[in-house]
Amino acid sequence: MLNFDTDRFLRIQSGAIDLADGLRDAVARCLREGAQNLFFVGSGGAGILMLPAARLLQTRSTFPVHVEAPAELVAGGSVHLGPHSVVVIPSLSGTTAESVEALGYCKSRGATVITLTGHADTPLAEGADHSFVNFAEDDTSCESFYLQSLILALALMQERGEITDYDEVVADLKLLPKLLVDVKQGFEEQAERFAAQIQDEPYHIITGAGSTWAEAFYYGMCILEEMQWIRTRPVHAADFFHGTLELVEKDVSVITFKGEDDGRALVERVEAFAPRYTDKLSVFDTAAFELPGVGARTRSLISPVLLATAFERVSAHLEVKRDHPLTTRRYYKRVSY
Repeated sequence: MLNFDTDRFLRIQSGAIDLADGLRDAVARCLREGAQNLFFVGSGGAGILMLPAARLLQTRSTFPVHVEAPAELVAGGSVHLGPHSVVVIPSLSGTTAESVEALGYCKSRGATVITLTGHADTPLAEGADHSFVNFAEDDTSCESFYLQSLILALALMQERGEITDYDEVVADLKLLPKLLVDVKQGFEEQAERFAAQIQDEPYHIITGAGSTWAEAFYYGMCILEEMQWIRTRPVHAADFFHGTLELVEKDVSVITFKGEDDGRALVERVEAFAPRYTDKLSVFDTAAFELPGVGARTRSLISPVLLATAFERVSAHLEVKRDHPLTTRRYYKRVSY
């Protein structure tokens, strides 16, 4: 595979899953100490990657869950944040300025802070009540963060008696690192073809629903926009018909991410509409990926993981075909803002 280190990938994704026992212990301790709500507080891409776990809890648990941008939380506060709150702050670098400020703010309100980072000797890792570190870089962080936050959410529901299959799902997840490599290998030729197909496209509409919305949002904003400077309109499939549909016409690229959860039908509605007006509809369905030994229940939870692992291959080819390295930036961490 193009520019891919299999051993490194396996090490990072296995490392994320190896945090399961520690994450469950931390969640159990927080509940014993009287936790009454949970906040996911992440900046940019790291925050987006928490959305599937947050949505899972919001729809399958009665435990109150809030999703906040760090800068907005610090600026506006929340009446729900206090000594009985647990705050999850993800940051690959562990140094994201807004997240570091949010850490201090949340602790000043008496909240218990759990951080998920890629580096131990950083302000977020060192300042947390419960710190979980799994080294990753941009090309491997999506799966790692999706898996860590999913495990945390499942642990919370298991400890509260809202599910009984935590151990079975985690056992399935332990199979994933090697299976994800197989997914990448099986998708490699399609990834190269798709990269060639879109390398000169000036604009995309990208959509998903359920757990795949996060990956549509992330890939549009953090890869196509930030790393490739391609104008992109991420839109939730539930909102597609409330504005964005008016932008669909001949030669407009529409990309759909379809998963194996309750959001699937919403994406299929977009799929049924778009071909009537554009000849550039691209559909990516996680059901096409084979995962021997992984049950339907687990598959329904990991659609964004599968899309992230497949589309990393698209990114690898896209940067070569466009002669635009994924690390190139004009402003991000280059100028003051």
